[in-house]
Amino acid sequence: MLLVGAVTAAAVVSCGTPTPGSTHPGLTASPTSSGNPVATPEGSAACVSRTLTAMTEQQRVGQLFLLGIQADHLSTAETEVIETYHLGSVWLVHTRKSGVAGVGTLAAAIQVLATKANTDGVRFFVAADQEGGQVQRLTGPGFSVIPSALEQGQLSPATLEGDAAGWGRELLAAGVNLDLAPVMDVVPPGADATNAPIGSLAREYGHDPTTVGSHGAAVTEGMAQAGIATTLKHFPGLGRVAGNTDTVAGVVDSITTANDPYLEAFRTGIAAGAPFVMVSLATYSAIDPEHQAVFSSAIIGTLLRGQLGFDGVVMSDDLGTAASVTSMAPGDRATAFVAAGGDIMIVGGVAPAIQMAGAVLARARSDLSFAAQVDAAALRVVRAKEAYGLLTCG
Repeated sequence: MLLVGAVTAAAVVSCGTPTPGSTHPGLTASPTSSGNPVATPEGSAACVSRTLTAMTEQQRVGQLFLLGIQADHLSTAETEVIETYHLGSVWLVHTRKSGVAGVGTLAAAIQVLATKANTDGVRFFVAADQEGGQVQRLTGPGFSVIPSALEQGQLSPATLEGDAAGWGRELLAAGVNLDLAPVMDVVPPGADATNAPIGSLAREYGHDPTTVGSHGAAVTEGMAQAGIATTLKHFPGLGRVAGNTDTVAGVVDSITTANDPYLEAFRTGIAAGAPFVMVSLATYSAIDPEHQAVFSSAIIGTLLRGQLGFDGVVMSDDLGTAASVTSMAPGDRATAFVAAGGDIMIVGGVAPAIQMAGAVLARARSDLSFAAQVDAAALRVVRAKEAYGLLTCG
């Protein structure tokens, strides 16, 4: 079933017009194979359209996944699931101390899998959580020790932008092209100790949306200068919750509204050109009490895309292993995310990835409306890859 032609005919036109979420500061003049972001040339829309049209349905579904890689090398199981289900992006899960050279060896081995049979030759986003402080996953020779976001928030935005460009160049040297940062959550003053996911780990840039927005935007712009894509997280904010969605279920924010001033931090990051926004796994009862944010069309479609004007790639938090989603069958998590308007899902495990990819493909083959959503999501992912030099079009 091939619906991509109908989708791209209308949607891919936007590749030629700079819009928030699809353009990036510091772009170079033409595509490169290194993963550097590139300006949008006249032929980019045609390149994206040709790429999507050439892909099989399984390959387009595979672009919707970012698989967690657990060790310093690809396991047999990870390689097999990438090849069998055509998964198109990866996430380096744990802290690694092997330095730029060691991570670069792993990243190169991953990119070898971007074959015609696996991904139609489309290369991988290789992602890592390189926020700083307690959440810096890549360490060792060649990587700076990055201060916590709370410490970064004490710098001027201009200084932070320059620092982020340097950290980005380290990532690029290691073959990593997507940073799962910056954190745009705003923790109210005095609430750090009771906010497990953000405040207790000093992951916020400050305690007001202006500070968080300006510093998150500085990181976004600095990383883009180095050729690194960034991810604003965790929309619409985890600064007011108590529990960490990674480790506990039933996390609810009863305060944040659709017109909340704390959302301005995300708006600032979107205006700075961030190509990805990660949606949280909490429930926001004042916006959509029936669905977790990651499964909510009101939050993804109406609020993030409609009200905030984001037209880039919507990413989930970890749908594979997080405690907040394990009450749902893996396949249901995947189809609910896509049905709500999501584009690319993080999956921290091979077993759930197999079930999730199978479920998305099965539903796309039986539901024309859902298949169109899959194609639209694949379009946004491939469009982002084109911007960062991960497509090859003659």
